[in-house]
Amino acid sequence: MSANVNLIGIGLYSATEAGRLLRVSPQRLRRWMGGHRYSAEGALRWMEPLWLPQIPRFDDELGLSFRDLIELRFIVRFREAGLSLQTIRGVLRATQRIVEAERPFSTHRFATDGRKIFLEIADRTKEPQLIDLAKSQSAFKEIVEPSLKDLEFEGGVAARWWPLPGRNTIVIDPHRSFGQPIAADYGVPTATLARAVTVEGSVKAAARAYEVPAGVVRDASDVEDRLAA
Repeated sequence: MSANVNLIGIGLYSATEAGRLLRVSPQRLRRWMGGHRYSAEGALRWMEPLWLPQIPRFDDELGLSFRDLIELRFIVRFREAGLSLQTIRGVLRATQRIVEAERPFSTHRFATDGRKIFLEIADRTKEPQLIDLAKSQSAFKEIVEPSLKDLEFEGGVAARWWPLPGRNTIVIDPHRSFGQPIAADYGVPTATLARAVTVEGSVKAAARAYEVPAGVVRDASDVEDRLAA
């Protein structure tokens, strides 16, 4: 990695770490973000990355920023909804132009105008899957809105991810611990607290050892259990 790259405040995730947070295989992330070769009509072709990661490669290893991570949350949701990668690529390019941002899904503009943007793109492309998603308010809410409700925005872009709906005990913040999940008010990584439960023998003992409320330790263990599922 270049010595000129400033990692402060942008987060840092390997493909394995990002895959754990997104519940998708690291191999898939590497294909999406690193590009890949494929065979078509008897010839080898090259598929470009969806976009260039914010963090340059080091020893040929993929590195992702917090903004990259949030963008990829939406890519995963779109794929789960049945959109082809080719359709997603077209949506991404069109949304980049409309929002005027390289990482448009992690912007406040997309958070507020996402469905309107999808309707506009669907009308242009006449893509059936995209039209169905854009015109069905319930489908759009089911697929897209869950990935918006737990985001906090500052300066027009995603600044924090609260992975437990309705609770502000655990946060993923690129300005803290390089964007790893931590106890929001105490700064202890959720992985550390979850391990402490096993080592100390109980939630209460782990809470005493790290001087963190038992409820926060339970939430940390909940997050780690979800990520391990």
